[in-house]
Amino acid sequence: MTERLYTRREILTRIGWGATLGTFGGLAGASVRYVIPNVLYEPPLTFKIGRPEDYPEGIDFIDDKRIFVIRQGNHIKVLSGVCTHLGCPVLWAEERNRFECPCHGSLFNARGQVTAGPAQIPLPWYEVTLTVDGRLLVDESRLVSFERTLSV
Repeated sequence: MTERLYTRREILTRIGWGATLGTFGGLAGASVRYVIPNVLYEPPLTFKIGRPEDYPEGIDFIDDKRIFVIRQGNHIKVLSGVCTHLGCPVLWAEERNRFECPCHGSLFNARGQVTAGPAQIPLPWYEVTLTVDGRLLVDESRLVSFERTLSV
């Protein structure tokens, strides 16, 4: 029952082989990871919301899409609900007739134009169309002017 003791040379040889195999294993893993694409799954820029009759006269905020649906008679417009300064959600202040960013104090008039605060860019208006099934289709990739509305 004798225990075999390793010499210093054998210990250093084993450490060297372990480091070499670890290095090649890491390189092989990194090479495999390199060929796997990094995919960023973002929500689509075009999406359906409700029917025109779902939105009464005035301004409605759709929280999960972060947009304002504005109805004036038979005309519907869609405005971004995201502050152009740092991306905070803006709020509609009915009594002051303006959009307000609670994070940094940017103020936007009813047309989405900057009136005060750190934001430099107005709130964008998105194209809205009517689908064949009667729902509103918002396209955030297509910016339109304030004057452009959907007649329903």
